[in-house]
Amino acid sequence: MLGQRRALVVGGSMSGLLAGIMLTRRGWDVEIFERVQTELADRGAGIVAQAELIAWLDALGLDTRDLGVAMTTRKILDATGRTAATIECPQVLTSWERVYRVLRDAFPSQRYHRGCSVTAFEQTGRRVVAHLRDGSAVQTDVLVGADGLRSTVRQQCLPDVVPLYAGYSAWRALLPESSIPGPIHDELFELMTFCLPPGEQCLGYPVAGPDNELRVGQRRYNVVWYRPADENTELPWLLTDESGVTHSISIPPPLIRREAIAAMRDAAERLLAPQFRAIVRLIDEPILQPIYDLESPRLAFGRVAIIGDAAFVARPHVAAGVSKAADDAAALAEALDGDNVEAGLRRFEAQRLPENRKIIERARHLGAYLQATQTAVERARSARHSVPEAVLAETAVLDFLHS
Repeated sequence: MLGQRRALVVGGSMSGLLAGIMLTRRGWDVEIFERVQTELADRGAGIVAQAELIAWLDALGLDTRDLGVAMTTRKILDATGRTAATIECPQVLTSWERVYRVLRDAFPSQRYHRGCSVTAFEQTGRRVVAHLRDGSAVQTDVLVGADGLRSTVRQQCLPDVVPLYAGYSAWRALLPESSIPGPIHDELFELMTFCLPPGEQCLGYPVAGPDNELRVGQRRYNVVWYRPADENTELPWLLTDESGVTHSISIPPPLIRREAIAAMRDAAERLLAPQFRAIVRLIDEPILQPIYDLESPRLAFGRVAIIGDAAFVARPHVAAGVSKAADDAAALAEALDGDNVEAGLRRFEAQRLPENRKIIERARHLGAYLQATQTAVERARSARHSVPEAVLAETAVLDFLHS
């Protein structure tokens, strides 16, 4: 279309797809450049499909039927395995793969470029020139950095903003429903269940199975165990593979040392409720996820913007990652409706900075008691947010955004 404005989105995961779809619906010519050559899949394990996210998908006309497993109840197990508390909290529990597939199918495949890495960009007058790893360059009216925690766009705009380790890590796994013994399945599978060893948190809940399968017996169980790990001692040990290489930020699951996995299993036998001990014994290849905070002071840079995890990464306890990405993308698309791109991006920044900061702060409050070291303020937060009633009522609930 002659005169159609062009947007280049760097990063083809959740926030990139959401931005691409929303901008396309508002008349932009959008291309997404994803650095990974293969199709993204099986990332991020289980997630909560917050009502805010479902509302955005519905507004876009996307199919949210059978998005995940509907759950109504939460409970906490004490160290002996008895139920210590329960509450009603209806939610839809889904998988990263399921939501990704809904979004990926909604964006034109010919405009989604795999194996295309943007290495740098420059702004010249009313255009942005993006330089690709293959040596080519692409001109665009606006460039959107949606390239996650390791964002190259953010690094060029805000080189001093880096992820800050939160003081604890998560062991994660997805287990086939069919592998879970009957008595354990009957007690845990249809609920969000917590176990709270001192200064730690383990939880599990059902999500869709492979290929978004929701039939009983074909689903999966998502388990996450948050454990303190000192940044200067235990974290480097956890991130060092069998060959002695210490990885930054994260380590691929196949490279996690057998000693680290054995230590995790030994701790499970000592600390977890019997039901979760049985779950941990079923895990063949766990995922290790160090927990980070990332908070950008700006989101707009002339004709360039950063959104989603490229701009803010909150600890997982609020379960706001994908809904936050949707809110970012919607605000961005609306702000760019006018003719002045730079003014529109400034409006986007003014709207989304305070909301993202609110999410970051809430997540820090909820996770303070899991940290290897704590300030006096964080110890006070721990006293409030670590009690079983608070964990049940506050985890993965976004009511605080509306207060």
